[in-house]
Amino acid sequence: MKFHWDKKYLYWGITAFSVIVASTCFYYLLFHGTAFSTAFGKIISITMPVIDGLVVAYLLTPIMNMIENKILIPIFEFMHWEVEKHHRKLRFLSIICTLFIVAVFLYGFFSMVIPQLIKSIQSIILQFPIYINNLSMWITKLLADNQNIESIANDLLSQYSLEIEKWLNQTLLPQMNQLIKTLSLSLISFVKALWNLIIGFIISIYLLSSKELFCGQCKKVIYAFLETKNANEFIENVRFIHKTFSGFIGGKIVDSVIIGIICFVVTSAIGTPYPVLISVIVGVTNVIPFFGPYVGAVPSAILILLVNPLQCLYFIIFILILQQFDGNFLGPKILGNSTGLSSFWVIFSITLFGGLFGIFGMLIGVPTFAVILAAFKAICNRMLAKKGLRTDTDLYINSHEIQDKEFITKSSLNLLQKKKQKSSEEETTLKEDSEKKD
Repeated sequence: MKFHWDKKYLYWGITAFSVIVASTCFYYLLFHGTAFSTAFGKIISITMPVIDGLVVAYLLTPIMNMIENKILIPIFEFMHWEVEKHHRKLRFLSIICTLFIVAVFLYGFFSMVIPQLIKSIQSIILQFPIYINNLSMWITKLLADNQNIESIANDLLSQYSLEIEKWLNQTLLPQMNQLIKTLSLSLISFVKALWNLIIGFIISIYLLSSKELFCGQCKKVIYAFLETKNANEFIENVRFIHKTFSGFIGGKIVDSVIIGIICFVVTSAIGTPYPVLISVIVGVTNVIPFFGPYVGAVPSAILILLVNPLQCLYFIIFILILQQFDGNFLGPKILGNSTGLSSFWVIFSITLFGGLFGIFGMLIGVPTFAVILAAFKAICNRMLAKKGLRTDTDLYINSHEIQDKEFITKSSLNLLQKKKQKSSEEETTLKEDSEKKD
């Protein structure tokens, strides 16, 4: 006897099984979340070299594409060499040129910056007692010229001196061993991360050499498991994600490099102490949108304050001007509308992802939230289209309500109500006249 599948019962069976699996996973995540996070962290730790390789390959791909398409392919065509026939040689040369350019850039950058950083840090360590003494003398002079401030400071010092001494003896000193242990673990983590990065760099070379093959295999899998229409939409969404992330990250790196150079030029011109160290701090932290400039400016200002309080004031004024220039002119020119987020959503995304994932969350928060918001917008537009409603936001801003798929403004609604009221009054008047005649 031949068994016939009933598609309806098969559909309901798969649905019921999916619900049970989803409920089980939700229960496990809710009551055993620690074990899940530990297992997930273990998987991430094991695959970190591959993740590093993917990130490095993703960052190097634009450089390699530019070298290959703008330089090497025209040379091959000029020499009358078939590009398809010599594809492997072309790709090999592109990778070699890319690695050479990146290596030269990194070597030039670090050869200029690292010695200056070491010199600045050594100077800070050697002259730190002098800086503290200068700051103490400056505070003493400030208090001597302002008797009211001196009395308030003395009262606060006498009030909290015992608590400070107790905190130093009972809290800070016992935690020194823990601090040393933490520093040791941080050093081990740094060495491990460096090793993973080296392995990832090797993996990235293989990824760059066969990036078209990997992309084709991914598309093949997507079209195999999804309907053609859904697969096309999925691939288009991936392209949008790539465009958002590459545009934002690449633009932000260029913007931060320019800000760091401007900071170095101006701080050197006005005589700010340790211009290289401060410019590196400002440039690196500028990668973080919105909050980054202030994160870099605070430790820099404190360092300058120890050396020269007046220069600290100049530096703060300069940073405020620099960030206004970056936020209103340079940043929009370089980034354009790569994310499409308003200022409120930028602050919201940085706060949210920074709270969840720390510094890394601040770096990727804006493009990630831009993708999420774009997906939510697409879903809303699709649902509105199914209902036969328009998707223009301006219509919803000015509308008071919707009647028969027509957007009614408050003024038009009041006019409509007045017409109805007038019509009702006219009907009442006609009815009263007819009653009088009767």
